[in-house]
Amino acid sequence: MLKLYNLESCPYCVMVRNKLASLALDYEKVEVHPWQGQRQEVFEVSGQYTVPVLVDGDQVFDDENDIIAYLTTTYQKEN
Repeated sequence: MLKLYNLESCPYCVMVRNKLASLALDYEKVEVHPWQGQRQEVFEVSGQYTVPVLVDGDQVFDDENDIIAYLTTTYQKEN
């Protein structure tokens, strides 16, 4: 199951959520604290406090461009 560490107001998170929606992927959305210092779980997973962070099994992605590229190459079905 995909897990997205997310902040609703984050434009980079919106980009990732839009990609997940366009691929019709199910995922767990973890809403993080607005203050970075309160994002201990994000830090434990990724080594940083910023979002978005996507976890897919044992793979962790911490940049929206990397996340979108990964989702596209891994989950986009060929027509």
